[in-house]
Amino acid sequence: MDMYVFSRFYLLGVLENLEQTIVSGFGSLESQQDFRTPEFEEFNGKLDSLFFNDGQRRIDFVLVYEDESRKETNKKGSNEKQRRKRRAYESNLICDGLQLEATRSLLDDKLVFVKVHAPWEVLCTYAEIMHIKLPLKPNDLKTRSSAFDNFNWFTKVLQVDESIIKPEQEFFTAPFEKNRMNDFYIQDRDTFFNPATRSRIVHFILSRIKYQVRDNVKKFGINKLVSSGIYKAAFPLHDCNFSSPSEDLSCPNERYLLYREWAHPRSIYKKQPLDLIRKYYGEKIGIYFAWLGYYTQMLLLAAVVGVACFLYGYFNQNNCTWSKEVCDPDIGGKIIMCPQCDKLCPFWKLNITCESSKKLCLFDSFGTLVFAVFMGVWVTLFLEFWKRRQAELEYEWDTVELQQEEQARPEYEARCTHVVINEITQEEERIPFTTWGKCIRITLCASAVFFWILLIIASVIGIIVYRLSVFIVFSAKLPKNLNGTDPIQKYLTPQMATSVTASLISFIIIMILNTIYEKVAIMITNFELPRTQTDYENSLTMKMFLFQFVNYYSSCFYIAFFKGKFVGYPGDPVYWLGKYRNEECDPGGCLLELTTQLIIIMGGKAIWNNIQEVLLPWVMNLIGRCRTVSGAEKKAPRWEQDYHLQPMGKLGLFYEYLEMIIQFGFVTLFVASFPLAPLLALVNNILEIRVDAWKLTTQYRRMVPEKAQDIGAWQPIMQGIAILAVVTNAMIIAFTSDMIPRLVYYWSFSVPPYGDHPHYTMEGYINNTLSYFNVADFKSKSKENPYTELGDYTTCRYRDFRYPPGHPQEYKHNIYYWHVIAAKLAFIIVMEHIIYSVKFFISYAIPDVSKSTKSKIRREKYLTQKLLHENHLKDMTKNMGVIAERMIAVVDNNIRPKSD
Repeated sequence: MDMYVFSRFYLLGVLENLEQTIVSGFGSLESQQDFRTPEFEEFNGKLDSLFFNDGQRRIDFVLVYEDESRKETNKKGSNEKQRRKRRAYESNLICDGLQLEATRSLLDDKLVFVKVHAPWEVLCTYAEIMHIKLPLKPNDLKTRSSAFDNFNWFTKVLQVDESIIKPEQEFFTAPFEKNRMNDFYIQDRDTFFNPATRSRIVHFILSRIKYQVRDNVKKFGINKLVSSGIYKAAFPLHDCNFSSPSEDLSCPNERYLLYREWAHPRSIYKKQPLDLIRKYYGEKIGIYFAWLGYYTQMLLLAAVVGVACFLYGYFNQNNCTWSKEVCDPDIGGKIIMCPQCDKLCPFWKLNITCESSKKLCLFDSFGTLVFAVFMGVWVTLFLEFWKRRQAELEYEWDTVELQQEEQARPEYEARCTHVVINEITQEEERIPFTTWGKCIRITLCASAVFFWILLIIASVIGIIVYRLSVFIVFSAKLPKNLNGTDPIQKYLTPQMATSVTASLISFIIIMILNTIYEKVAIMITNFELPRTQTDYENSLTMKMFLFQFVNYYSSCFYIAFFKGKFVGYPGDPVYWLGKYRNEECDPGGCLLELTTQLIIIMGGKAIWNNIQEVLLPWVMNLIGRCRTVSGAEKKAPRWEQDYHLQPMGKLGLFYEYLEMIIQFGFVTLFVASFPLAPLLALVNNILEIRVDAWKLTTQYRRMVPEKAQDIGAWQPIMQGIAILAVVTNAMIIAFTSDMIPRLVYYWSFSVPPYGDHPHYTMEGYINNTLSYFNVADFKSKSKENPYTELGDYTTCRYRDFRYPPGHPQEYKHNIYYWHVIAAKLAFIIVMEHIIYSVKFFISYAIPDVSKSTKSKIRREKYLTQKLLHENHLKDMTKNMGVIAERMIAVVDNNIRPKSD
């Protein structure tokens, strides 16, 4: 445990003994002053002011609470406890050096706003404790745009206008130390700590000041006070209104600039002002938008190739021989298919699947194979180039050595009651629980996660049961015209009706389970008690993604790899759970149904997320404004305007990352069935960037700026998805689509023993993929005879490669079946090895950090150390000179002759 944690617990222990003295000495803010002061009356002309009433001290944070004495329903006991805790907390804040000023609301006199200011000494003290890097001297090594870029008119159009958003001056930086303050670039104390850094320091203090000690358990932190209702909100201020600049000429108007050049719809084609985003919101939000922007740029290439492959299938639709055979009245119209369920399902003609076979030609083509291989390479390029871009941002944003700065979470510190000896330092340190207790917690957390995953699997099984049971209903209720000429039957087959309704129900269940599990995952992670905020977010990320992976992708995995694979044959079908006959795919396979499932889930998820992200906060803010005085937003001071905005939430951009990673999985894992997925993702992401920007700048309170070196646990998750995507796409092409059986037929049926065609052809493919079944065998081999009206049909066809009735091995798999299986397995092995070889070569050839970035990092580190060393030598030389002068003076005094 670092020295800061130890010193904080020591300080809190001292304050515990002085608590009564502190509380009685400082009292409560509400008991010391009348909030309607004369100074507040003069505040009407400075509504956008970011300072205390004296106009000198900057507001670094705002706390909001409701005055219990002015509530309509006054519960004295509970209110007194809340007031006592708040008094102790505010008194301890003052004792820690912060300055507070309380003001009543202009719109609701029950609300009290406590403005918090951190003086220079407090900022310096905690900047050293938090190891915050601050400027030493201007730096001319940072990357600059080359002069060649000025000749690229297209690039200039996309760039942010530098006359509006000016580039930030770069500095050499080092962790701040008070005893070396002269080494730092301090021109103005008021601007040395920028507003984001000031807010981060104050939030660090607010999160660690205690307000109660009970049974030797310390309760502290603003987060607990807000969650328990003692304070209604705590937030840093926006610097101005988003729609207009501040009247204060010294205000940088960064929020207004971000809205104008980033969040406004007219800026949708421009690059993002990442440096300003990072400066205003912090590196954590900046790295998210940098990653999302880079991902969107890479999607452009994938979308172009995907559209090209789709157009290839579209223009070659007329050359799709097997689809023509299905639609041909003399071929597909004369093929009688066996019933696909017991009791109610009729015989049907193959040509009723004509429309679905035409649609299938768009996706099940040679272009899909090319695109699947391309996406296996694309995802590797994206991940490798993003690592390089991330390394550049680490250098430019000065987060290369960030991991050394991270402190323990206040919730973790509060539970540190066990004293142990550190094996390395051999000193005492505090931990929250013993090794045995940690094992118990991990076991309980893992069991809870496993239980909820089983619950999701149970819901998937419920959807499968729905599919199996409702298919019978649709088969009985939909028209039974064998000729397939009925317009409803032409487009709405039992398979299509079952697939669409099951996909919609699956999407609704997914959304419901998501809402429940979000809260459960947070509870499990809180119980697990990770030490740092990064550990907390990584643990929650893995739990949430594991759940979302099963929740979103399980239905797709079922359709792609299980549906129609274990169905037996008409005389001896396979029953699921001993009751439901397993589903069969269309004669063309389950690829079209998988495509339908992807479109519904991706489209429905995008629509639902937009409703949540745009409409919900806008409506909530609208309702909040309607409850206040009409036109109050224009008359309220800055802190009241921000209070009526929506809080961002404890997890910040966690759900934004999760949304994009789930989309990344759809784009990569199942892209072989839907080449247009990257195009849909591209369009969604272009809007997503601006929607998130609009939401942050206009609808939400300003978040506490946080440092971040990278995107955290999402990087290894994407790498895992990229590896799995190669396997899933190879298996989709091999087992879900009909590409491999078609290729085997094309290359083998021109030679014996399969055929004697004079040239390579696909003619007769449909007839070859359908086996014969003797209708009379229904009576002898089915569990019961469900087909009371067999008509004049003596045989029917079904999709499989089996010997016909009358053969010595009737209804057994024929030799062609085993050749197709061998071809499928060979294809998977060859495709996987080729793509994995290319992936590993690309990963090896492209270093994570470019050579130029490495050189810049080393050069800056060298110059920084040299600068600090030179300054240290100057101080030593100066001190030595002073000492030498004093020694000379002493010697002179000693050897000077004494006068009589």
